[in-house]
Amino acid sequence: MVSVIHSVAAQSNFDQFLATLCEGVSPEEAGRIRAAVEYAWEVYGDKNLGSGERIWSHALGMALIIAGLRLDAESRIAAVLFAIPSHVEHAVTHIEEKFGKAAAHLVHGISRLNRLRPITKGFVATNIESDETNPAEMKAQVEVLRKMLLAMVEDIRVVLLRLASRTQTLRFYAANPDDLRVPVARETLELYSPLANRLGVWELKWELEDLSFRFLHPETYKKIAKMLDEKRSEREQFITDAVAKVRSELRVCGVEQAEIYGRPKHIYSIWNKMRKKGVEFSEVYDVRALRIIVDDLKDCYTALGIVHNLWVPIPKEFDDYISNPKGNYYRSLHTAVRCPDGRSLEIQIRTWEMHRHAELGVAAHWRYKEGSKRTSEDSYDEKIAWLRQLLTWKDEVTDSSDWVKHYKQAALDETIYVITPQGRVVDLPQGATPVDFAYRVHTDLGHRCRGAKVGGQLVPLNTPLETGQQVEIVTAKVGGPSRDWLNPSLGYIHTKSARTKVRAWFANLALEETLAEGRAMIGKELQRAGQTSANIDDLAQKMGFTRADDLYIAAARGDLQLRHFQTVARGGDLAAENQAPDTVTARPSKPVEGNQGILIVGVDKLLTQLARCCKPAPPDEIQGFITRGKGVSIHRADCSNFANLAALHPERVIETDWGTQTTGVFATDIVVDAHDRQGLLRDISEIFTKEKLNVVGVNTQSKQGKAHMSFTVEVGNLQQLQRTLGLIHDIEGVVGVRRA
Repeated sequence: MVSVIHSVAAQSNFDQFLATLCEGVSPEEAGRIRAAVEYAWEVYGDKNLGSGERIWSHALGMALIIAGLRLDAESRIAAVLFAIPSHVEHAVTHIEEKFGKAAAHLVHGISRLNRLRPITKGFVATNIESDETNPAEMKAQVEVLRKMLLAMVEDIRVVLLRLASRTQTLRFYAANPDDLRVPVARETLELYSPLANRLGVWELKWELEDLSFRFLHPETYKKIAKMLDEKRSEREQFITDAVAKVRSELRVCGVEQAEIYGRPKHIYSIWNKMRKKGVEFSEVYDVRALRIIVDDLKDCYTALGIVHNLWVPIPKEFDDYISNPKGNYYRSLHTAVRCPDGRSLEIQIRTWEMHRHAELGVAAHWRYKEGSKRTSEDSYDEKIAWLRQLLTWKDEVTDSSDWVKHYKQAALDETIYVITPQGRVVDLPQGATPVDFAYRVHTDLGHRCRGAKVGGQLVPLNTPLETGQQVEIVTAKVGGPSRDWLNPSLGYIHTKSARTKVRAWFANLALEETLAEGRAMIGKELQRAGQTSANIDDLAQKMGFTRADDLYIAAARGDLQLRHFQTVARGGDLAAENQAPDTVTARPSKPVEGNQGILIVGVDKLLTQLARCCKPAPPDEIQGFITRGKGVSIHRADCSNFANLAALHPERVIETDWGTQTTGVFATDIVVDAHDRQGLLRDISEIFTKEKLNVVGVNTQSKQGKAHMSFTVEVGNLQQLQRTLGLIHDIEGVVGVRRA
């Protein structure tokens, strides 16, 4: 160690530093800490950080802060070695070999958190002063960043190391003014000091806030400091005297078990209260404050009486939150009194149960202190309470390994936090992929997603993301999602919201295709009727539809009698048409017995049969083709086979239509495309059973996880068929379903 001691001329008492750094650890651990200091000096030398501070000085300052928090030897070693990964190849492995796995794990955690620095700095420092920034959105982003700091590490000690590092940076800027200190201070107030508050690290919180406030508002800081016309030590002596006086009076009244403590208000807290309440310095009554904690409820009011007897109560400054708890069920007695020398004193009185609830309960007192309302989320707050409890409990245990074990169990790992290229933090459930990320940012970004870069490297779209990663989505100018994204076995989508948006896109696509098909059919019918210039909206209303799109959809789905539409298009009366005989021409026609109510124009008692190629069913538009020896074969008008036959033998085409007395059932084919899974055929069969459809043929094929199924079923009408198709489409894994 001689070389180190002589090399560090700026360190006034290096032996004292080492003694302080090794307080509370075993001789063996002290030896490891000394070895870490020696190793750090060899690596750091005279190198500087981006702030201008020497890495060596920063490491020693960090280590002293960590020792002051009474963290274990591994934490102190990690503080000394925090910058080694930036200067040594395979540093984590090297540290593990020299100083153990635990210390290496902490150093690796610090490195991960340090990757956040340019992102948080860019977000907070750039956006906080922008007129275009939404304050609520900015506050939400900072809140996500706080959670991200905790979630990025498996060991909460890494967050404490990060807080210690930020405190040391502010101390350096206090002694060495620099332009960077303003954005760093702003970031500290938005991110690090609230985090220190939530974890109950009060010493760091107060220092972080006061130094940041000093850099951001130097004139106001000096003004308040001047108004505090007494030194901090004198204020602390005032609190000490007040504590002794109250304790003595409580004992006289028989209250022996009472915890009384106080701490002068720090400058940032005073300014914050003046700003929020819109009051002058003289009206801030809690510049000096006491807290009294007793065993019983009755002792609370006994203590209140003693306080009001000792000093003069200040009017309108008494609040009984025991009888009237706050919205977050915070309970305590608050009062402010005036002392004989004119100085004010705020006093809070509560029982231990109230104190535990305020400090550690689900209501989370630190939420109240930060001005946030209680929400129903609060598993996050419960975990913060657990972490905060551990920080207090560590002072009571002798086996530090037990404390470390509990800390490692306190990781917040239910949510991951990833970052957009613009620095926005996006929270997602564990297991989310780049596709989930894209849809979380914007629906259109998800639809056009074609690839993803994580940390600048292209990755498959089904790659699970991790906290702290920067994700960039590669998009196409046009297009939509892939049907493969809906296949659970491929792992492209993890979140329900993304899956819903993909399904909605395909549903909308199917609707667009249906509209296009219906629009073409209506256009064709208008051409037949010689009414191509007719107003479609008017015709739709005459047919009983609200808008033209409804008319198109009905036509495409077979719910529209095209013959009726032609009548209306020509200016005819639909009511009269409905009362007229159900024929397509003026020539006599009537249903043929045994032919399922099919009308053959101008022909009676003619044998008919439904074509197997297209399996027509009412109210499909149909045409007849006279066969040789088998009567008339009935085809759907859009049947490709019929089109070929009609082109070859137009003289055999005969006009046909469904009669008004159509009865019986009609065979039709249903084709289903789906992602293959166990129970898929069973689920589809249940739909057929529910709809009372008789299945007369089944053909299924499965290849590479995709299923292609064809069913021949007997239906009574097209409406029943359309309803069945809709029910099948809603089955999990079904990509498409159609009538063949």
